[in-house]
Amino acid sequence: MAALVIAEHDKTHLRGGTANAVTAAAKMGGEVHLLVAGSGARAAADEGARLSGVTKVLHVDAAHYDGGIPENYAALVVPMARGYSHIVASATAFGKNILPRIAALLDVAQVSEISAVESPDTFVRPIYAGNAFATVQSADSVKVVTVRATGFDAAAASGSGSVEASAAGPDRGQSKVLSQELTKSTRPELAGARRIVSGGRGLASGENFKMLDALADKLGAAIGASRAAVDSGYCPNDYQVGQTGKIVAPELYIAIGISGAIQHLAGMKDSKVIVAINKDPEAPIFQVSDYGLVGDLFQIVPELTSKL
Repeated sequence: MAALVIAEHDKTHLRGGTANAVTAAAKMGGEVHLLVAGSGARAAADEGARLSGVTKVLHVDAAHYDGGIPENYAALVVPMARGYSHIVASATAFGKNILPRIAALLDVAQVSEISAVESPDTFVRPIYAGNAFATVQSADSVKVVTVRATGFDAAAASGSGSVEASAAGPDRGQSKVLSQELTKSTRPELAGARRIVSGGRGLASGENFKMLDALADKLGAAIGASRAAVDSGYCPNDYQVGQTGKIVAPELYIAIGISGAIQHLAGMKDSKVIVAINKDPEAPIFQVSDYGLVGDLFQIVPELTSKL
């Protein structure tokens, strides 16, 4: 019995909770193999070999895997699946794009966004926006699983697995990546940040939203947002935290002008320390916060920034 973890990477480094998915796969029993596919990604493969629990990295050097095209990944992984009991990826846009196609072609039921592993065939996953948890048992011969990164610690870089070249699968030619635009920022990536300063509709405008920059800079924090702030055009879509955005669990999460709708709480309530600033003392965000400040954020945030 062995698990195959599909790595998300930028050719140089692993990304998107891959190390957390390795930790989850190790709990499923047996060896853990890591698939790194794409052109010029040897550095990412070497990094994967150093993850604790990884015994072997399968390195597929081929350009038609660049951009995470699901048709090509599925054509590569499905023939491999006969040798594995579990196919695993992080529950990021990358994993959610690829694994459902693999599960469909294998004719098995995918188990999505698990937060715990009870046994090789039994998993725990959140339902109802994280307000309840379902224990799911799979009888399929191959378990196809996406992993919620906040439920598992990242595997340490203390392993010594081998890297093996593996043959590429076919290029299906059904789609291709024309371009990619990544937000350029000196701040940490939101999904893996240790500290996050997040703003909501209470900031009232995109110009006011910029007041979070100084606070985030003082803390070395990433900037997040509620869906209401994103939909109102205060900030880019990739700032969104919540059920339909990024799921985060930083050491410190500061929610400013965020009421705490259930969809937002689902994306951040596992944070270690939650600080809420809101003028409404009845705001739902205070039910999950460790510290709460009731008051005018336009006075509190500049004062807090100046005192740090």
